Amino acid sequence: MAQIIGGYFTSHVPGIGGAIVRGDQDTPYWKPFFDGFPPIREWLAEAKPDVAVVFSNDHGLNFFLDKMPTFAVGAAATYDNADEGWGLPVYKSFTGHPALSWHLIDALVRDEFDITTCQQMLVDHAVSIPFELAWPGAESWPIKLIPIAINTVQYPLPSPKRCLALGRAVNRALQSWGGTERILVCGTGGLSHQLDGPRAGFMNPEYDMFCLDNLAADPEALTGHSAEQVAELAGTQGVEILNWIAARGALGDLPLTQISRNYHIPISNTAAASLLLEAA
Repeated sequence: MAQIIGGYFTSHVPGIGGAIVRGDQDTPYWKPFFDGFPPIREWLAEAKPDVAVVFSNDHGLNFFLDKMPTFAVGAAATYDNADEGWGLPVYKSFTGHPALSWHLIDALVRDEFDITTCQQMLVDHAVSIPFELAWPGAESWPIKLIPIAINTVQYPLPSPKRCLALGRAVNRALQSWGGTERILVCGTGGLSHQLDGPRAGFMNPEYDMFCLDNLAADPEALTGHSAEQVAELAGTQGVEILNWIAARGALGDLPLTQISRNYHIPISNTAAASLLLEAA
């Protein structure tokens, strides 16, 4: 049977990609963030996952304000990156796992989630940068991708409770898959930040610590706020914590061991973090 081996969570700020391109990983501004990744890379090299189920949010490559699905699941054989206008290089393409994608899609629809199915899908920095952080310098990605996009942009947003339920439905689907893959669950984005409006530059370390302290042991604690309350607590872009909450749900009830945790503030007006949870 397929095995869920753990969860990898990280911020996906475009500025991280710029730092990688410039080779700024060891500069005083960036080093505290990049220092969180050696233990994650070591664990991944040993664990050797086959597939990553990645919960993230699209930034305009697939969906815009005129058409914004609440939840979308990729079912493509290949996922290309494209120029988003950040001045970053176009990243390597990803290989999909259509059979497992369709299994997830079928299971989610039976579980009464009204998802958008994407047989063609681009991936932006929300997926590519976490992979660059995990496998720097790789000639090709050593793992197949199943992307799940969550609306964190256009109101009305899904609630933290609903996102946790989505993740748990994904977990049930993965548990029923008959393959032998070693599956890594990923949640990307955040943590607290707001990039526009009167609160531009807003960050909330207290709320970030609340999320990091409770994500593994008590994810229900993160569902006590509405999406609007999360925007107030974490900033309008800080609602990307919804991706982390959904990914935590996809880990199910497996015992989890924290392998690595790092928090640094700020990078590019964002409270940045990385977290690795190993599933028993």
